[in-house]
Amino acid sequence: MKKSRFTFIDLFAGIGGMRLAFEAAGGRCVFSSEWDPSAQKTYLSNFRDLPEGDVTKIDERGIPAHDILVAGFPCQPFSIAGVSKKNSLNRPHGFQDKTQGTLFFDVARIIKHHRPSAFLLENVKNLRGHDQGRTFKVILDVLRNDLGYHVFDKTIDARAVVPQHRERVYLAGFRDRVPFEFPVFPTKETRLADILEPRIPSKYTLSDKLWQYLQRYAEKHRAAGNGFGFGLVGPIDTARTLSARYYKDGSEILIRQRGKNPRRLTPRECARLMGFPESFRIVVADTPAYKQFGNSVVVPVIAALARKMVKALSNLESPASRSSSREKEKLQSNPFSPLLNERLAASWHVVQN
Repeated sequence: MKKSRFTFIDLFAGIGGMRLAFEAAGGRCVFSSEWDPSAQKTYLSNFRDLPEGDVTKIDERGIPAHDILVAGFPCQPFSIAGVSKKNSLNRPHGFQDKTQGTLFFDVARIIKHHRPSAFLLENVKNLRGHDQGRTFKVILDVLRNDLGYHVFDKTIDARAVVPQHRERVYLAGFRDRVPFEFPVFPTKETRLADILEPRIPSKYTLSDKLWQYLQRYAEKHRAAGNGFGFGLVGPIDTARTLSARYYKDGSEILIRQRGKNPRRLTPRECARLMGFPESFRIVVADTPAYKQFGNSVVVPVIAALARKMVKALSNLESPASRSSSREKEKLQSNPFSPLLNERLAASWHVVQN
């Protein structure tokens, strides 16, 4: 068995996109957490490893020591679509969302306890602007000032490596000062022809009723002066962002077909659109598969980030076993902010009970 270069944990693991990337960089996953049973099924099939459940109920003391923590913490409370939906239902969003928005603080309590050499966090682009930038400021303040990490942040569009316009915010944090730089991706865009299958079952072609509905819906919103509507693309195009709601009608990415109604992508095409290898097993029905790939990360982007992080850490001596006495002293002289203490206490209460 090939010896691993580092260990990592995979939080909010989904179907394992981050795990694939960090394993490719030489890592060994020692713990994973994912609450959705369907995603757990896919993860188990591909990694022979069943993730633990709800991270809010996991005692950080039971998580193995690790070099790197990776987490794509839930983005719906911060996404444009998520905020719009919650506003329409008169429900809170961001850190006021008691079920998802505070999950960042579960990541914080695990980082606080284990002091990994590095972490990588991923979220939607709108995280930067949510609540007029205050949400992002709190996250950076916690990571930098309360936890004492050196944090680099960047918004990256995956369209250079997969044929979809998908912008995500990445936060790469290091316990020690390291010469980290984000990867530079090519400017040339990829095309859908690279991921489309040659023969498609008829069930993926839109019915006349659904196609007519989508056209009427788009026309209504065009008349109102906004951009809502379907996204019709061909082999030479780059698609819109694939979302978890793709299973509903597939309207965000519809493929033109000569002489008949457009079609939605197949789950395998969605896997390719997210950069998953052909060997990746799809063991669930179409509906959960669409949700899983729409919620996933773009694997080649994470792989490039993982390589850069490992290269930066390679300048440090034995990152897993290196003494963190300086960090402990810094934390003792720089107590956690009241906000973080409150959130960590709430998280710990859930774990204990």
